[in-house]
Parts: sequence; structure tokens; C-alpha cells
Amino acid sequence: MNVKIHPTAIVDPAAKIGARSTIQSHAVIEGDVVIGENNLIGHSAIIGTPPQDLAFSAQTKSGVVIGNNNVIRELCTIHRGTAERSTTTIGDNNFLMAGAHVGHNCEIGNNVIIANNCLLGGHVRVGDGAFLGGGCVFHQHIRVGRLAITQGLSAFSMDIPPFVIAAERNQVFGLNAIGMRRAGFSAEQREQIKAAFKLIYQSGLNVSEALAKASGMKLGDLAEEFFEFVGQAKKRGICPYRGGGGMEMSI
Repeated sequence: MNVKIHPTAIVDPAAKIGARSTIQSHAVIEGDVVIGENNLIGHSAIIGTPPQDLAFSAQTKSGVVIGNNNVIRELCTIHRGTAERSTTTIGDNNFLMAGAHVGHNCEIGNNVIIANNCLLGGHVRVGDGAFLGGGCVFHQHIRVGRLAITQGLSAFSMDIPPFVIAAERNQVFGLNAIGMRRAGFSAEQREQIKAAFKLIYQSGLNVSEALAKASGMKLGDLAEEFFEFVGQAKKRGICPYRGGGGMEMSI
């Protein structure tokens, strides 16, 4: 299988590690952890330890599932699920930079970048292609939409819709134009998203009114994705728009 495990690393017998993966020095992999193929687990990373949940019972059987082709750098911490048979999950092709923390029951998609010292509380869901800036903190149970980008040293306790730029404390400043172009979105697709953004954030309607208006419009699949995400943001609501912040929205 060509798995490389440094002699100072600690790997629980219950853990499963896929081919061509590397476990570097002083890493700890504890309990029911499944790691796919071609992953790098960095120096002193800790995966599968109990969640930071005062109600957690040590007898709870839960775990961590990590896909393929991930880079998880030094000092990252990834905690296992807090409920019986639950998991913390990380998809494929993600890059977790040094010191990132992924709390219990988080769901990280594919092609996500989580920069240094990001802190994700329990049950945070991060969509494909999102970029979380260094030192950002995310309250438990929030969602980050795909291809969203957050400015470093920001804090969020509300959902961040897909395709947007979010910063400071629960603020949206515009659309992630560069990220969408890099993802191969056509000009027509970007216009769909721009129309959806304007309806939610710049129409003068509240969210419920904007969604009601959107239900009678045909703006395309990506606009529907945007509206669906917003419509599901019932627990926390979505981050509000802060115009005039100087961040680029042009697409």
C-alpha cells in the first residue's frame, strides 16, 4: 500500500489509512478514523480525538472520515463526531493549512482551502471550492456556500451564501468574481449569479419577499442554487450585505 508512517506518530489500530498516504512525525490518529488514498497528515496533527463537547460521553462510538488527495498540515486538529455513529467528514483535494481546527461533525466538501489558524465550531458545513482566510472563526451550525471566500481575521455566526466575498463580522461585500472565473463559469453563468445576488441583497426586498419573487422567475440553475441556499438558512440567517466596502463584485 506504500503508506509511510513516521516512527514517532501514533496510529490507533482501529484506524484505516489508504494507499500512498504519509503520516508525519508526532501525528496522532485516534479511534475510528478512515483516511483515503494519497493524503498527507502533517507533523503533530491530531485526528479523531474526542470532541470539545461537555455533554460528550467517552463511550460514544463516532469517527472521522477523510477522502483522497488531501493535505492536512502541521498542528491541525480534527475531532470526531459527538453523537453515536456520527462522523466528521472531509472530502477530496482539500488543503488545511497549519493550525486549522475542524470541530465535531463538520462537513468539508472538495477543493476547499482552510488557511492557517481557522477555527470551525461543531457542525459547520463548507461547500466545494470555498476559501477560508487565515484566522477566521466560524460559529457552530453555520454553512459556508461553495466558492465563497472569507477575508482573514473575520468572524461568522450566520450562513455565508455561495459565490460571495464575506469579511469582518457577518458581512457580505460582493461576489467572488475571480473564484468563479477560475472555476470555469461562463459569462452567462456569472450573470445568473449576479442577478440572484442583486435580488436577494440589492432589490430593497426582505429575504422572504425576494425568495417569493424569485419563485416566479427563470434565472437559471446557478441562481436557483443561490436561492435554495438562502431559503434553507433558517437557523442562523444569511450574512447581510454591506455595500460601498470597496471589494470587487464586477463579473
